[in-house]
Amino acid sequence: MTAATNGSYYAVIFSSQRTDGDNGYSQMGERMEELAREQPGFLGVESVRDASGSGITISYWESLEAIHNWKQHQSHKVAQEEGQQVWYENYKVRICKVEREYSFDA
Repeated sequence: MTAATNGSYYAVIFSSQRTDGDNGYSQMGERMEELAREQPGFLGVESVRDASGSGITISYWESLEAIHNWKQHQSHKVAQEEGQQVWYENYKVRICKVEREYSFDA
């Protein structure tokens, strides 16, 4: 995550299987991350994808309201529609409350 947190916060876990080809996906992904970072309540994002196209992106938010507002953002809605039509074979979204975090850095 890019921001320090005190107390609980929320994680949106987006797991997906991509279709073949980029088809504008990389550019849209970069734009969505830029826009998300501008949204009130955004805390950070982590993302991985393997060679088979299977991926997980986790975004972190201060509140359920912030998550809802991001989901309703007009540019994000366009990306969601394009994702269903072009970029994803399937996906699943999970929203979780994070009660505690800790880490280790060598």
